Amino acid sequence: MSKFLTVFCGLLLFASPLYAQDNKVYIGENDTIRYSYTPLQTDSIPASQPSDTLAAAPKKKSFWRRLIDYFGESSTDKTFEKKIDFTFAGGPSYSKNTSFGIGLLAAGLYRLDRTDSITSPSDISIFGSVSVSGFYALGVTGNTIFSRNKRRIDYTVMFSSAPRSLWGIGYNAGRYNPESTYSEKHYLVEGRYLHEFLPHAYIGGLVSFEHTRGLKFTQPEYLRGEKLKYTATGVGAILEYDSRDFIPNPFRGIYVSFQETLFPKGLGNCDKTLWRTTFTADAYQRVWKDGVLAADLYGVFNSDGTPWPMLARMGGSQRMRGYYQGRYTDNDMITVQVELRQRIWRRIGCTVWGGAGNVFNSLDRFDWSETLPNYGVGLRWELKKRVNVRLDYGFGKKTSGFLLSLNEAF
Repeated sequence: MSKFLTVFCGLLLFASPLYAQDNKVYIGENDTIRYSYTPLQTDSIPASQPSDTLAAAPKKKSFWRRLIDYFGESSTDKTFEKKIDFTFAGGPSYSKNTSFGIGLLAAGLYRLDRTDSITSPSDISIFGSVSVSGFYALGVTGNTIFSRNKRRIDYTVMFSSAPRSLWGIGYNAGRYNPESTYSEKHYLVEGRYLHEFLPHAYIGGLVSFEHTRGLKFTQPEYLRGEKLKYTATGVGAILEYDSRDFIPNPFRGIYVSFQETLFPKGLGNCDKTLWRTTFTADAYQRVWKDGVLAADLYGVFNSDGTPWPMLARMGGSQRMRGYYQGRYTDNDMITVQVELRQRIWRRIGCTVWGGAGNVFNSLDRFDWSETLPNYGVGLRWELKKRVNVRLDYGFGKKTSGFLLSLNEAF
């Protein structure tokens, strides 16, 4: 009995509001307990509060404050709350290939099962751009990841129209030939399906369709008598090992991919059936707080007779950044790069990288003396949780250039 009263009186003591207290003494058989309680005084509670005691209405936020809050909230993971969490951004853009322009993009993260915290979030990126050079492009890329990362669908849909430059085919052509110009319209649709058959090991297939049309060549002899328009449909097989923790921006893991694509003659207007082998090996490792070291080895090898728009083009936004994409063009290409990524403050980060690359007609004609250097620095801004907008400035052999893009280069 005494224990019950001790607990009961303690609850009264902690639950009571601050009014005048009454002191009491309880004397049991062997215990004496002193306790106090505060009687509830209902008549002391006013029926209504004066208007001047009400909380002041919150001030309306300014446009800039709302904008800052919008992007601030965008860096938090809301995939458990929303069907799809989109963030939109836009502004000026620039690249060595397309010159100055305006770009719009949307980055989205989502989960097919919002109760599943083991599966990595799926992602989608939508982008559009137009520039003063006459370039315009529209595209969608993404990765849809199914339960417990067991299955995945990757996709790319893109259309572009751009004035381009061409120096010819081969290393010597890119280094010594005078620049020529033409206009290019390019359509690409590609889908890949992967299924996990061992931990982190995947097997799958792909289908692709691409159409390229060249117009207004100032030096058509650089094409060596080839047609100006090509269409190709590809089917292929994929074997991968992928332990990356997040595809658009890995902090740790290994990614190795071997992809073989066949382009049947009857599914396009190429002169014969073609094949392409693509190999990628990437590794990611945290080296200190907010610092990630990433390495990338990439190779693409085409069959003899591959038409000019399907050849390997050095440069672009992923590899050999700073080179004009297409100045060095040939059947095959190998590139390697190492990049250090560091978060500086909140959502701002930076990168520094170095690498090299080589284009060649076939492996038996690979020449180490024709290897081209590449290095650069970059600025990162986290648009969404681990989805970065990147501004890179790359350097190469007698060339350099800015790149503005979404997601990490590799």
